[in-house]
Amino acid sequence: MRSIGAWCLAAIGGALVGSPAAMAVVPVPVIFDTDMCGDCDDVAALAMLHALESREQCRLLAVTVSVDHPRAAPFVDCVNRFYGRDSIPVGVVRPGGVVEQSVYLKLADATWNDPAFAGKDRYPHALRDAAAAPDAVTVLRTALAGAADRSVVVIQVGFSSNLARLLDSPADAISPLSGVDLVARKVKCLELMAGAFQPIDGNAAFEEYNVVRDREAAALVAERWPTEMVWSGFEIGIALPYPSQSILEDFRDVPHHPVAEAYRILSPPPQDRPSWDLTSVLDGVLGDRGYFDRSPPGKVTVTAKGATTFTPDPAGRHRHLILRDAAAKARVTEALVQLVSQPR
Repeated sequence: MRSIGAWCLAAIGGALVGSPAAMAVVPVPVIFDTDMCGDCDDVAALAMLHALESREQCRLLAVTVSVDHPRAAPFVDCVNRFYGRDSIPVGVVRPGGVVEQSVYLKLADATWNDPAFAGKDRYPHALRDAAAAPDAVTVLRTALAGAADRSVVVIQVGFSSNLARLLDSPADAISPLSGVDLVARKVKCLELMAGAFQPIDGNAAFEEYNVVRDREAAALVAERWPTEMVWSGFEIGIALPYPSQSILEDFRDVPHHPVAEAYRILSPPPQDRPSWDLTSVLDGVLGDRGYFDRSPPGKVTVTAKGATTFTPDPAGRHRHLILRDAAAKARVTEALVQLVSQPR
């Protein structure tokens, strides 16, 4: 918790995430693709990326939104500006994307309760409506074209709509490469929170939400994505509930905090909310720290109903995360709390 310092141990019995040795590492270039709308773990995952960038462990190249909601991209802009990074490109899925409702995106329209600031944005932002944002595929192609070869970690924590469209994109003025070839040249790994690789409530063919809502796109990405893919299944996030005590105590350095407010709206304390999306961020940026085990290589297939199956294959490009034991769970939870609640 913050009481032991913002640059504290990121893992019980582990090394300092923010230590000088760790910060000497070249920052990981990251593209974050999110369905910022339904669950509040997307907000915490974006906060983690900002904390990791402040520690010089990643560099957030772009954020793309895979849900068709007019307030999702403005809210992303709110969070980016809250952390002092208003220049990060934000792209949106165009018509045909998944349409969802939200209970916390109203924060993009929130104003101060303090009469001294009456009428002013609680979270300042320049992007007022998703319609004013560029197309996600344009943002993705631009970010990849400007990156070093085999350097970018793409983190998808929502629907596969944007990445499927990226793969289908043709050569253009941004890059002479097709989408598949551009990904193959520029991307190191795709980390995605999707699917399930253990039975959920006894159901061995669990149809996970991120997959089911755009099943065709998920199947296309699973089949055609040309680089390594690491899947964080539904079972991983369930095993790592984000402590509601942190929401109550760890965000007091500012009068209003978008993470704490989103969690209070969607999952008010004392509820602990599963940390699905946060796990893909942790593994995507700090995968060499051993927070998770990984399955042997293989192939993930999306079934006709939206379940995911994993077939071991030594030549396969896919792996999925495994949470070893209670000690690993405690270590990962500590890392998540410290990164999400790190003062900006």
